[in-house]
Amino acid sequence: MMSNRQNSRIPGEKFQTKSALQEHVRQMFMLERLCLRFHLVAMQLRTRHGDRDTLLVEDEYDVQDLLHALLTLEHDDVRTESWTPGYAGGSSRLDFLLKKEQIVIEAKKTRSGLGTRELGEQLLEDIQKYKQHPDCQTLVCFIYDPEGQIADPRGIENDLSRDADGLSVRVIIAPKSL
Repeated sequence: MMSNRQNSRIPGEKFQTKSALQEHVRQMFMLERLCLRFHLVAMQLRTRHGDRDTLLVEDEYDVQDLLHALLTLEHDDVRTESWTPGYAGGSSRLDFLLKKEQIVIEAKKTRSGLGTRELGEQLLEDIQKYKQHPDCQTLVCFIYDPEGQIADPRGIENDLSRDADGLSVRVIIAPKSL
């Protein structure tokens, strides 16, 4: 039995039509802009009228909650916490699936103990895992690094972003220190 990925495309072509390619490019620009402006939103939420309680983005779950809310501005069908096919002997969860667009968004937040090497290893595992997911043509890995713990964010983005084996991968680290 053929997977959705194989069934829905002309052999060797990722997109069936020019309009499908244009829509994918539009979606990717929107997601990149959202990720690059995420820190501005998180900072704005700290400033509330009358010192009211707010959402502080302190861990990966906070990143996922805020990202989910922002994704719903543009998408009606944002699926969360789906099980992915097994990889290396186990199954795991994905953060968000935009099913119609066939885009998976994996969100991470830097923290003590999650250095550049460990983050790179996790992302490489994620890339391998999502190659098997039938609804994933594009994987967006968003790494929120508010403390600037990643020494060379552009280098990691360039090293891990790729198009290979039927999966397009875009790594976005934000904010970036100058």
